[in-house]
Amino acid sequence: MRTRPLKVALLGCGVVGSEVARIMTTHADDLAQRIGAPVELAGVAVRRPSKVRDGIDPSLVTTDATALVKRGDIDVVVEVIGGIEPARTLITTAFAHGASVVSANKALLAQDGAALHAAADEHGKDLYYEAAVAGAIPLIRPLRESLAGDKINRVMGIVNGTTNFILDKMDSTGAGYQEALDEATALGYAEADPTADVEAFDAAAKAAILAGIAFHTRVHLDDVYREGMTEVTAADFASAKNMGCTIKLLAICERAADGGSVTARVHPAMIPLTHPLASVRGAYNAVFVESDAAGQLMFYGPGAGGAPTASAVLGDLVAVCRNRLSGATGPGESSYAALPVSPMGDVVTRYHISLDVADKPGVLAQVATVFAEHGVSIDTVRQQGKDGEASLVVVTHRASDASLSGTVEALRKLDTVRGVASIMRVEGE
Repeated sequence: MRTRPLKVALLGCGVVGSEVARIMTTHADDLAQRIGAPVELAGVAVRRPSKVRDGIDPSLVTTDATALVKRGDIDVVVEVIGGIEPARTLITTAFAHGASVVSANKALLAQDGAALHAAADEHGKDLYYEAAVAGAIPLIRPLRESLAGDKINRVMGIVNGTTNFILDKMDSTGAGYQEALDEATALGYAEADPTADVEAFDAAAKAAILAGIAFHTRVHLDDVYREGMTEVTAADFASAKNMGCTIKLLAICERAADGGSVTARVHPAMIPLTHPLASVRGAYNAVFVESDAAGQLMFYGPGAGGAPTASAVLGDLVAVCRNRLSGATGPGESSYAALPVSPMGDVVTRYHISLDVADKPGVLAQVATVFAEHGVSIDTVRQQGKDGEASLVVVTHRASDASLSGTVEALRKLDTVRGVASIMRVEGE
């Protein structure tokens, strides 16, 4: 074993960073044996140096992250500060000064992944980011290494624990959205400002990363269709149960049937109770992968939290350190396919539409005519009426999102349709 330690700079020492430092210290001997050399925490960049950090030598703490990554003797920079800047500049500076990088920064990778990979390649360094998607679940490495010889057709999963907790609570207890969100906040699953989670910004960033790796194509965050779950109601869950389904916020990345394009989207969807993703409860994550040769695979586990995310970071750290010792680099960006990313209107799936209509003869015929005129075939219809008002629930066969949008727009113009109460996609069948 080499006796000179590999030096690690840690950017950020919050929930995840502090766990990374703790594991590096408590498992130092095991890590050294697995890597082939000791690893040494050489510096920790923070914003509040006066804060007491158990287990971390105060002499390692600095507020000058730039100076830390420029030292020249740093082998690996671990970036867990999040956000776009200064993380982006610090990472590119680290490459330029000889360090490889391990990051958990999904937002940055979804927005500027191509540029970061280019900077890593330019300087012959590694960029690893297993922790950026689905916490402790090994997912990035299986997609870009274990399945590198296969053709991936679809990646569909629950990649945000906060939203899954909320939807699971609504499903199991009948709670409304706000009540379930309040409980998630009280338990620490939701941030004080939950927008990034409940409006699906977090999941969309992860979908961009997954689609890029799965389809060897650059998929930018702006390419991902995003729809939050704040409008999901108890009535939606009741309708889902009538169909033998539940509701999940899904990230779906898929290759077109002809193989000529890809799509990436995040939105709430009804999913059959028989599908493996339907049984994912609480704040857990799970990702379902479909490929030509391997068939169907599912990856499941805790998707957030200090220790689970730190586990993924340390896995990357071990891999990068091994590469440093051997003088090699691991797999970088694979974007050779350069497939176009199709708009949401091209997506084909099934739909569940709930309408508030007048309770009188001929309404169903009018509604059915509108669906037919827009090329959307109806699978089932359920109608309930009382005191001159009625609800009409229509479940369609597979149709394009553009056709469905045109149908809904036309339905809203009917005098007999008082409102479109809910539109939800049906996936996983």
